Amino acid sequence: MKMLVVLALALIPLAFAAPASKPNDMGVSWAVLVAGSNGYYNYRHQADICHAYQILHKNGIPDERIIVFMYDDIAKSPDNPTKGTIINKPNGPDVYKGVLKDYIGADVTPQNFLNVIQGKSEEMAGKGSGKVLKSGPNDNVFIFFADHGAPGLIAFPSEVLHAKPLNNALESMFKNKQYGKLVFYVEACESGSMFAKLLPNNISVFATTASNPTESSYACYWDAKRNTYLGDVYSVEWMEDSDAEDITKETLQQQFLIVQKKTNTSHVEEYGDLSIGQTFFVGQFQGNQSFSERPSGVQELRDVQPVIHEDAFRSEDVRMATLYRKLASAQDGERQKIIDDIGKLTRQQERVLNTFTRIATVAAGSKQLNSVFETRRELTNFNCYEPVVDVIHQRCFSVTQSDYALRHLYTMVNLCEMGIPVESIVSAINEAC
Repeated sequence: MKMLVVLALALIPLAFAAPASKPNDMGVSWAVLVAGSNGYYNYRHQADICHAYQILHKNGIPDERIIVFMYDDIAKSPDNPTKGTIINKPNGPDVYKGVLKDYIGADVTPQNFLNVIQGKSEEMAGKGSGKVLKSGPNDNVFIFFADHGAPGLIAFPSEVLHAKPLNNALESMFKNKQYGKLVFYVEACESGSMFAKLLPNNISVFATTASNPTESSYACYWDAKRNTYLGDVYSVEWMEDSDAEDITKETLQQQFLIVQKKTNTSHVEEYGDLSIGQTFFVGQFQGNQSFSERPSGVQELRDVQPVIHEDAFRSEDVRMATLYRKLASAQDGERQKIIDDIGKLTRQQERVLNTFTRIATVAAGSKQLNSVFETRRELTNFNCYEPVVDVIHQRCFSVTQSDYALRHLYTMVNLCEMGIPVESIVSAINEAC
C-alpha cells in the first residue's frame, strides 16, 4: 500500500506538466515592410510593398505579425486612373486590396522604423497602429525596404536613414535576443553600401540588395495608362519568384541566385551571415513554414536566364523619363504643361549640380574638381559624411525629394575620404546655400 501511495505522489507533477512542445514553439515568422517614398512618380515603391504583403499574407503570416509602412498617397491619387487600386506588373492583380497600413503619411520616418524593429512600443504609443516587433530568440524576421538611396543611406519621405544607425539597431536586436534569424531585402540605389563592411557575419542576419555600393537600381514595367513605372527590377524578380516557386522547398540562396541572374540592370549582392541562405527555406521568412525543416544536400538551381526589361530606367532618371513618355503620348492641349514641368525639373537639376560644384570648389579648390566628380571612393569616414549630408538636407534642398541630389552625394563621400575636415565642408555648404 505504501508503494502505491509513493507512486501516486510521484505521478502528480506529470499530470500538471506543460504539454509537449509543438513545432511552432520553435518560433514564428514576423515581417516589416517599408515603402520609403511618396509622390505618384514613385508609384512603384508602394506597389512593391503591397505585393510583398500579399505574398506574406497568402503564405500564412497573420496580420498581427506583419507591420507595414507606406505613405498611402498612390491608390487615391488624382493621377491614378484606377482609383483605389495598385498593380505591380502590366495587367497584374490589385495588390492594394486588404493591405495593412500600420504607419502612413508623416509616421513613415527612420526613427519610427528603428523603434518598430527594436520593439520599442512606448515610443510608438499614439502613432499609427502602435504595432512593433515582439519577436523573440527563436523567431525569424523578414524586412523589406523599397525607396531611393545613396552612399550609406536610404531615404524616407522627409528624412534619411544612415547605414551606421541601421546596423547598430540590428546589432542591438541581436544582443537583446529579438530574433533567431533575420533576413533583410533592400531595393534602393547604392543599397549595397548599407551593409558592405558594416554588417557583421556573426549576428544571424542575411541581407540582399538591389545594387552594389556604387550603382543605381532600376525601375521597370512602364504603364502607359497609369503613366508610371509599376515596379523595380530586383523587387519584381524576387516577388515573382516567390509567387511561382514552392517556397517551402526553395532556399534563400536559391532565390538570391535566381534574382541575381535575372537582374541584368544592376549587381544584386548579399551580405552578413551567408550560411543562412544555404540552410533556410524562403518559406521560413516569407511564410509560416515550420523552422524544424532544413535543406539537405546540395540544392539544385534551375536554369534561368537574364530578363530583358527593355523599358527599365535608372531610378534617378525616372521622373524625367516619365515626363518625356507622357509628352510623347500627350494631346495638344496637354503638351505645354508637360513641357513646362520638364523645364522646371531641368532647372532643379541644374541647381543641384551647381550647388555640389560650388561646395566642392570651396572645400577642395577648383584644381580638385575632377577628382571629386570623376572618382568614387569607398565610404569609410561616416563621422564626416553623415553630418555633411544632414546639413545639405537642412540648408540646401531636401535630398529625400530629389533623386538627382541623392545621385550626387558621392561627391561628399569623396570630400570626406580626401581628408577634408567636416568643419571645412560644412562651411562650404553654408556658403553655397
